[in-house]
Amino acid sequence: MASGHRLGRRFGWLWAAYGTSALGTWLAFGAFPLIAVRVLHAGPAEVAALASVGAAVGAAVAVPLGPWVEFRRKRHVLIAMDLVRFGALVTIPAAYALGALTFLQLLLVSVVVAAADIGFRSASGAFLKALLPAEDLLAANARFESTAWTTTIIGPPLGGAVIGVLGPVATVVADAVSYLLSALGIRAMGEEEPRPERPEAARMRAGDLFGGWRYILADAALRRLFFNTALFNGLVMATQPLLAVLMFDRLGFPAWQYGLAFAAPSIGGLLGSRLARPLVTRFGQHRVLVAAGALRALWPVALAFIGSGSGGLLLVMGVELGLIFCCGVFNPVSATYRLARTASDRVARTLTAWAVTTKASTALLTAAWGVLGSLFGPRTAIGLAGVLLLATPLLLPRRAAALPIEREPAASRV
Repeated sequence: MASGHRLGRRFGWLWAAYGTSALGTWLAFGAFPLIAVRVLHAGPAEVAALASVGAAVGAAVAVPLGPWVEFRRKRHVLIAMDLVRFGALVTIPAAYALGALTFLQLLLVSVVVAAADIGFRSASGAFLKALLPAEDLLAANARFESTAWTTTIIGPPLGGAVIGVLGPVATVVADAVSYLLSALGIRAMGEEEPRPERPEAARMRAGDLFGGWRYILADAALRRLFFNTALFNGLVMATQPLLAVLMFDRLGFPAWQYGLAFAAPSIGGLLGSRLARPLVTRFGQHRVLVAAGALRALWPVALAFIGSGSGGLLLVMGVELGLIFCCGVFNPVSATYRLARTASDRVARTLTAWAVTTKASTALLTAAWGVLGSLFGPRTAIGLAGVLLLATPLLLPRRAAALPIEREPAASRV
């Protein structure tokens, strides 16, 4: 890894802001379902809607954000998205204190936060590409990945302790404050960026909404990585509710063992993210991308064979450790590869399209696998997802394609 000061003071503020908001998010992990069940006495269908409908509608709402973000100062967008998330989340404890909290409010907040997450992600990628030279992007993405896994390890246990003492609404307050602190950190970066050129027509054309998808599909390497990511992430996430049913209902695992089975292996993500840059230096970006992308697909099928007791717990932990380690290597390399292949005047739209598709495919596959689990049992459905995941490496970029020539920003062509 590069030394702490190598990427500069401005990146340090951005990194600190990311870490703060990521910790807040993981502190509040599971807070919405708990509030829905304990405070609003919601049923299973309503709780499932918070996770699936909220994310899917949020992704649809975020579609226009790509072209909107493209022609605005990215630092301003980052601050705005943080403040939107803060404002949305803080309404929950306010309504709770007044005795006016409703399920509809929870759902609307989940939609707003999901859309703002996508807007922030698209702006941050474009901002990072403008902030750092190309040779530093992998180091930066590796640091973000390392921070993500660190907060994954720390956040849920700490949040669980807070929920046990103060209740789930307290962690929503912490999450809201983390976004406010993130906005303040990004504001502290200073050094205003130039305003991007705007299209000749001030109003956005309808076709611009799909510019990100058109750009991805026109590039063979991006197209393959795009479909690989959407299918892999969707299938992995689709099995999580089924795995919970299998471990809790069928195999009788206590809650603390279930939490341990997924929290402890996150150390693999921290280790993998730290190894990403040395591996790329030694073997090359494309080889590491393909190798890590292929290896991560080998693990999930083993989850169909878990049994009860300590042996089953160790199997889950071993599978998750291997999967998360490979993802820890793959994710920063993939993010850097994607930025390198995307022209600077298309980054925000491309990342928005990417995030919207990933969220939508995850929601769709989760619903489909819920039906399969009901028809054939959770173990069979998990095994089917694992078998399909074995085919996802076929969608990875086949060769180290030459980078596209960076075009001059020309808003009139957009």
